[in-house]
Amino acid sequence: MEIIKIDFDSLKKDNWSEQELENATLITDFVQNIMNNHDFDYVTKTYRNGSYVQHNRNMPDGIDGVVETVKQLSKRFPDFTYDVKNILADGDYVMFHSHATVNKKHRGNDKKGFNITDTWRVKNGQIVEHWDSIQPIDGLMRFNTLITGGAIRNSNGVF
Repeated sequence: MEIIKIDFDSLKKDNWSEQELENATLITDFVQNIMNNHDFDYVTKTYRNGSYVQHNRNMPDGIDGVVETVKQLSKRFPDFTYDVKNILADGDYVMFHSHATVNKKHRGNDKKGFNITDTWRVKNGQIVEHWDSIQPIDGLMRFNTLITGGAIRNSNGVF
């Protein structure tokens, strides 16, 4: 599998504070390793902590919940990738706007896959909270979301 690499140097902003740069670098490493490299052992060892609150209602709390969700997704869709288009950082918050695809042939095609906005909160060098908004772009992905979505696996609420 060809691995998508997040081009952090082209996405970082000159106006970020030192803390925002550190937080964005941390989230980039996390996302690169879980969503593109599918290095679940690394992510678990590096990012597991007891305070990761998940606001995506379809995933359980904790890094283990994210890892298990993405692990199952990558088993079903081995070519799943997450192409980061923009990174925003504001204090403890880092947001990625990305294009996710499940088929290699759809990479770069903005009429296929998912439009995703993820927001993480970082505290003391730890990822402590996550929100996302996922928009399936094409008919097949909208149908797939309809038939596979809906299970509520945490009680944190979406906000």
